[in-house]
Amino acid sequence: MRQYIERIFEHRTLSEEEAYDVMTMMMTGEMSDEQVSAVLSILRYRGETVEEMTGFARAMRDKSIKIEHSKHPLIDTCGTGGDGTNTFNISTAVAILLSGAGVPVAKHGNRSVSSKTGSADVLEALGVPVQSTKEEAEGMLDALNLCFMFAPVYHSSMKHVAKARKSLGVKTIFNLLGPLTNPAGTKQQLIGVYDQRVARQMALTAKNLGVEKALFVTGSDGLDELTITGESMITELNEGKITTYTITPEDAGVRSGCLSDIQVSTKEDSAKIIYDVLRGLGNESARNIVLLNAGAALYTAGIAETIREGTDQARTYLNRGNGFTQLTRLNEPKRSAMA
Repeated sequence: MRQYIERIFEHRTLSEEEAYDVMTMMMTGEMSDEQVSAVLSILRYRGETVEEMTGFARAMRDKSIKIEHSKHPLIDTCGTGGDGTNTFNISTAVAILLSGAGVPVAKHGNRSVSSKTGSADVLEALGVPVQSTKEEAEGMLDALNLCFMFAPVYHSSMKHVAKARKSLGVKTIFNLLGPLTNPAGTKQQLIGVYDQRVARQMALTAKNLGVEKALFVTGSDGLDELTITGESMITELNEGKITTYTITPEDAGVRSGCLSDIQVSTKEDSAKIIYDVLRGLGNESARNIVLLNAGAALYTAGIAETIREGTDQARTYLNRGNGFTQLTRLNEPKRSAMA
């Protein structure tokens, strides 16, 4: 352990197997909180290599509880978080909308660590139950095409690094690893990335981990989502090939909007926007950013040929009430309280 830590302190990189060993030591509590904090800080400062990310992710996957299913395609809309823009939980709204239209979604997420509200926080505010066991999650996925996998349940060894992450209060390598360690082993993923400079590394890591198709997206305004305020940058992994391109809201058939219209201060604010969008109300910017990202998810899942086609399909789902019907299935009492 000391040898590996010294190498990291000296800004030398680790091989994939060495990174696997370091993450295993973190996951088993062999490293103190101070050592974990130091390692995370140094990696954040110098940047992680693809070999290190692959080794870390493999170790996390090996230590995790696995979800068994027969769904295909199965998509995740998990993002890195840490973009600092404090928008409502767009990927969670997308997951509810798409699953309500029959598209299976295994949503991986956590409570807030480096942002105002995490996916678990907003689901709590919406009254949507977070499954506490793999059996419950498997049952929800089978019955409603949606399960939410609360990261601490499936990555229980993360308890050994939780204190260090919380004390740092900033994004770390775990923001990058979370979307790459889905317990259901999703092969199609829409991953919001807080910085496109790490998107290619994440794409190469996902390729190493067997992901078939994934979009790593960053808004020009810093969103770890496809944005409605201007261009978004996309790094696409598709059957081993990696390409990079940009897209605007108008390219996907929606109008540009304002960032302030989709920003929130609390999980309750985020829940209210999601509720209103799924109900067919709310502001145009919030509706359009959900449609845009849902369109990208449908393209990633292979259900749409293009992001624009996917956005058109998502609009049909929203107008039919698929998302709101799904929300009522998930929690009828909460719906009545928010009306």
